Amino acid sequence: MNEVTGRPVNEAGGLAGPPVNVLVVNTGSSSLKMRLLGSADEVLAEAHIERWDGTGHVKEFVGGLPRVDVVGHRVVHGGSFFTGPVVLDSAVRDRLAELTDLAPLHQPRALAGIDAVRAALPGVPAVACFDTAFHAGLPDFAATYALPAAWRRQWDLRRYGFHGLSHAYAARRAAALLGRPLASLRVVTCHLGAGASLCAVAGGRSVDTTMGFTPLEGLVMATRSGSVDPGLLVWLQRHGKLSVDELDDALVHHSGLAGLAELPGGDLRDVHSAADSGSAPAALALDVYGHRLRAHIAAMTAAMNGLDVLVFTGGAGEHDSLLRADTTAGLSYLGLAVDPARNRDCHPDADISTAGAPVRTLVITAREDIEIAAQARSALG
Repeated sequence: MNEVTGRPVNEAGGLAGPPVNVLVVNTGSSSLKMRLLGSADEVLAEAHIERWDGTGHVKEFVGGLPRVDVVGHRVVHGGSFFTGPVVLDSAVRDRLAELTDLAPLHQPRALAGIDAVRAALPGVPAVACFDTAFHAGLPDFAATYALPAAWRRQWDLRRYGFHGLSHAYAARRAAALLGRPLASLRVVTCHLGAGASLCAVAGGRSVDTTMGFTPLEGLVMATRSGSVDPGLLVWLQRHGKLSVDELDDALVHHSGLAGLAELPGGDLRDVHSAADSGSAPAALALDVYGHRLRAHIAAMTAAMNGLDVLVFTGGAGEHDSLLRADTTAGLSYLGLAVDPARNRDCHPDADISTAGAPVRTLVITAREDIEIAAQARSALG
């Protein structure tokens, strides 16, 4: 018998008997999403708290659930130490807390979620699943910054990458939709939401991605700048007399679409609306966003020496048909072509390519919860 769940154990030491129900806990920088998935990943119960203060809600939701066999927690940063899902205990929790300075918006929230669920479900095993883990095997040439070796060794400076749970699921789902082995495909997955990143997935592995040491690198995002010249930041400190805290706040909270369009929050829908109403800053914001997105997709394609599938996922990727049309039109030389009607009317998961397009374009619902549930089950054997 398993000491925690009280369920039978098979010959390999894994859980036998009834299917495993997984409570998936996804804490964002302000929100909390909880979803109980059954053995076929069917949704048995769910809750979404848009503004979670780190207390409350959890006990009430958990108290009304049917059987929970294991909890899977999304954790943004695993550093170099955690390169796969890990069963949570006090030592693991302490190690996660040490990584807070690498993800100051998300790591404390994940820890609060871990503590709250553990208090509500004492004795139920929990597994941490990491957004960085999918990128842990990046080739050295893709993961390494051209910085002094002493710095890289002392502070473990490297490109970690993020949104790995979403990228891993989207690539695997794309292969299933096309009826082709993932190992045979070169896929660029575009996770486009308030935070945004791309991943080059070759043979099922992440071989390049746009986010780096922190989630600031790469694409233009809602309020995050994406990549900027580091010399510009040095100049602002030296000549603009900006402090580190001022730079950090501006780059994370007031840049990106928000800074370009001069619209608080930087929601892409609001930017579209403002541009349609004649706002020049909003129109520029869309142009910059699209230019960077196309450039980075091309770079991900180059990392794999070609492209078989382009996947749009995340809030904007799933719902912004104009964004998808503009992006693929600017990359037609790669073999991308979308059918206007399929694109306009699509309901994910869907193939929106024209019939003869050599590279397929898919729209896939982001389901980190399914990836987390699979990893949680795997971690328990």
